[in-house]
Amino acid sequence: MDLESLLLKLKDAFNSRDIKSLIDCFEEGYYSEQPVHPDRTFQGKEQVKKNWSANFDEMADFTAQLLRFSITNESIWAEWEWQGTRQDKSKLLMRGVTIMGVENNKIKWARLYVEPVEVNGKGIEATIEKVMRGKHTD
Repeated sequence: MDLESLLLKLKDAFNSRDIKSLIDCFEEGYYSEQPVHPDRTFQGKEQVKKNWSANFDEMADFTAQLLRFSITNESIWAEWEWQGTRQDKSKLLMRGVTIMGVENNKIKWARLYVEPVEVNGKGIEATIEKVMRGKHTD
């Protein structure tokens, strides 16, 4: 299977909420990290199964839109938009990038930069003041 086919299989598994097909995309010793959230690092596709089974159970309408992607050598860069409605009727909207390493037609590792969308923020000036200058504009 080529890398684009693997990526499309992953996308299709997300959108059909097919946990078996999703898990089949990952190597047994899969390593996941979220560099912005280092405490979320884990290893093993069983944790992938646990996480996504819970997500699919929580959001019967979960969808994953693949916005853009780039494939080089043995890695896939993919930009996603994930949406769904939780059982309490609140909405999920996340966007970001995953960088995935592939070996033997399976995802061996990934770095996730997917975050909840902040729809009603305070704008760029307030963000610069807070992040770059350490000042809160509350």
